[in-house]
Amino acid sequence: MIRITKNWANLLKDEFEKPYFKELQKFLEKEYSTYDVYPPMENIFNALNMVKYEDVKVVIIGQDPYHEPNQAHGLAFSVQDGIELPPSLVNIYKEIEDDLKIKCEKTGNLTRWAKQGVLLLNTSLTVRRAQANSHSGKGWEIFTNRIIELLSNRQDPMVFILWGSNAQTFAPQIKKQHLILKAPHPSPLSAYRGFFGCKHFSKTNEFLKANGKTPIDWH
Repeated sequence: MIRITKNWANLLKDEFEKPYFKELQKFLEKEYSTYDVYPPMENIFNALNMVKYEDVKVVIIGQDPYHEPNQAHGLAFSVQDGIELPPSLVNIYKEIEDDLKIKCEKTGNLTRWAKQGVLLLNTSLTVRRAQANSHSGKGWEIFTNRIIELLSNRQDPMVFILWGSNAQTFAPQIKKQHLILKAPHPSPLSAYRGFFGCKHFSKTNEFLKANGKTPIDWH
């Protein structure tokens, strides 16, 4: 039921055999059979399934999936088509429009970014309904840490966008060939403390162009 592409499965096969991941699997089986858990099981690895390891140009790290019905579909900060934009995404769009002087699409489905090489990775890949962070400390952090490590080890430069203190804990392991962009989280609680005006989207595209890569169309 949990689907992951061969590309990432080969890179992460050692993780799947480790005791922590086997425990995580047992935990998830119980959670999904007992509670409403998001995203749907087949979407857990959507972020990885949409961007091959070698095609990642930008990594945006979120905390855990949205925890209300029909929102989460496996991409950090993204919601399914037809769902009202969550406050953090409203602020992300506001910053994009201000930074790049473009108009963002009305939908909160960020698949269009993923298809261009943006890995929208949450630190925890699952959550129980209405209980933020309910699946933190269960093993996901070890797994996502390994993903960041694999990407950091790539010689080909990419951009790591770290919003908020949770995402910024990954910074020390990111190697110097990559660009690290840090700012407060885009949530309404912290966006005015430096997220607005961070210009991460134009900075990302400048770095990509300087390294011979196609910039991201952030609209």
